[in-house]
Amino acid sequence: MLDETLLAAQLGRCLDEVDLRDVFPTAVRYAGKVRDNFSLDGKRVIVVSDRISAFDVVLGTIPFKGQVLNQLAAWWFRESAAIAPSHFVAAPDPNVTVARECTPLPVELVMRGYLTGVTSTSIWQHYAAGERVYCGHRLPEGLTKNQPLAEPLLTPTTKAEKGGHDAPVSRAEILERGLVSEETFAAAEKMSLDLFRFGQARARERGLLLVDTKYEMGIDRDGTLCLIDEIHTPDSSRYWYAADYEERMHKGEDPRALDKEYVRRWYANQGYRGETMPPPPLDDVVRAEAARRYVEAYETITGRAFVPNTDEPQARIRRNLSQLGGWP
Repeated sequence: MLDETLLAAQLGRCLDEVDLRDVFPTAVRYAGKVRDNFSLDGKRVIVVSDRISAFDVVLGTIPFKGQVLNQLAAWWFRESAAIAPSHFVAAPDPNVTVARECTPLPVELVMRGYLTGVTSTSIWQHYAAGERVYCGHRLPEGLTKNQPLAEPLLTPTTKAEKGGHDAPVSRAEILERGLVSEETFAAAEKMSLDLFRFGQARARERGLLLVDTKYEMGIDRDGTLCLIDEIHTPDSSRYWYAADYEERMHKGEDPRALDKEYVRRWYANQGYRGETMPPPPLDDVVRAEAARRYVEAYETITGRAFVPNTDEPQARIRRNLSQLGGWP
């Protein structure tokens, strides 16, 4: 786990925004909520920042978060390579991934294994409000919060512009609106289910429950459907500890979580769910605790010790990319 002195010092030197057009002058830059992307010549450099986003809003920064996400995603991309092709090429820096350029599908593929969630788009919030059809799936009466669904459900969302909110959408709506072809959707649905089942099995081996996750997919230059962005990180996925799940359910308590749900719940307890701007400032105590949880997630899932890099990140990233001698 993180040394407390090191963690306290890192609170003031998180990696926020990155612009690498001094390194790649002709690259096209796109800044997402967490990642800064630079595209050129069929490749993409993705810098995973320390920004944290919830409720579709950037809330602040978490020490070492970008390093954890980038390295954990690289680990999962390698582990799942036999199940799904991905855009991943290399991780030349703790915060950087080099990937093949793909054309993203205009929907996110959300797999859910449990009836849970605190955001306005979550399956539990819809169910608690009395809705019994969610993303085209009919749900039975009598379900309780945090219980397993009868089978994993694919519940896609639209992709909102930066600053907007993603919205749940059904397979029928996606096809009717022509967002994705029927053939591509079927392939993406199978890939999502295969990856989710694989992820659940691997997580269970490590004493965790992979509750739900979000996949992004795209089409590469050869027309192949590929997994892009990230996979099974604490940002895109919800993890619970398996050991005391049943006991806490019996007591009517929320499961112990190992993901950014901690930050979501902290904001929800402040009365904030993304409806107003700007969000309340992220408390340093919460930032530090979130950092510990991100590192714990990495170490629990991979079985490896997390080794933080405390070099000044902007200079380090440029140095590591310059050593590539151009695009790999």
